Amino acid sequence: MRTANQSLVTANRRISHGIFVALVVGVIALLSLGTRSAETQETSAQPLYKVQDLGTLGGPWSQAEGINTTDRVVGGSSTSSDGFAHAFLYKGGKMRDLGTLGGSQSFASDINDADKVVGTSDRRDSNARAFLYRGEKMKDLGTLGGDQAFAVGINNTDKVVGHSYISGNGAIHAFLYSGGKMRDLGTLGGLSSNATDINEADKVVGSSTVSLSDNDNEHAFLYSGGLMRDLGTLGGSRSGANAINNADKVVGFSLMSDATAHAFLYSDGVMRDLNSLIPADSGWTLTSAEAINGNGSIVGSGNNPDGVQHAFLLRP
Repeated sequence: MRTANQSLVTANRRISHGIFVALVVGVIALLSLGTRSAETQETSAQPLYKVQDLGTLGGPWSQAEGINTTDRVVGGSSTSSDGFAHAFLYKGGKMRDLGTLGGSQSFASDINDADKVVGTSDRRDSNARAFLYRGEKMKDLGTLGGDQAFAVGINNTDKVVGHSYISGNGAIHAFLYSGGKMRDLGTLGGLSSNATDINEADKVVGSSTVSLSDNDNEHAFLYSGGLMRDLGTLGGSRSGANAINNADKVVGFSLMSDATAHAFLYSDGVMRDLNSLIPADSGWTLTSAEAINGNGSIVGSGNNPDGVQHAFLLRP
């Protein structure tokens, strides 16, 4: 969520979560070419869910990113065949176009239970800006001094997290937006950081580089009470936190000493490899945990017993 094409394309989802619209257009097009036939799709005698098509804003594709407790959905949709995307809010059976901050594209990444939406939009000057949508208006949340900012998450007290370029545009820092002000959360000692989630106690998670001399050395962090805590790794050089629940349990990914990625659960001051918390003979390698709910259930992705990447759900 970055110029009309450049500002909305990123090589790292965690650095600009949500504004990947140009990438999504290409992915959707490719997926449509490779859709399996009805004969090869798995069926279930007792389906657990009913599929509902939310439609689009007039173009060929749409992508959902967030949902609140009353099933209001946000994301982005193409508005016409040119592929430009606008943020949407789906409620009452209708997909509403949230518009932009004056530019050509926008994308929504999260929604709270008061239907307040955050995301990122291009402006007329082609810079991407974090936005907060409420009361039928999209508000530019500003930056930490640089030209661009990206909003990723919001809690039910309207605290917004994301990341912004700082003055000079030489680095991105995680931010917490509250009371009309964007606060720089700093780093773990390196050049850059980014925030990915916030819980109802205003605790923020994300990742940060830890050394000015090595931008590949990135660690997951938990920000609370004005301090950014390094959550460490599972033995490798990198980790990143993706989500936190209201019990302060954090999930994400970490490199191991052999540079393979494993999903982690951080709680009570300890980062644990989720692969050590499932049956040893499961055949799975869990590579990244993406979300955790209040019940402690975790979703993410990994390699299944056939060696194929699949989504997983872990229930306590």
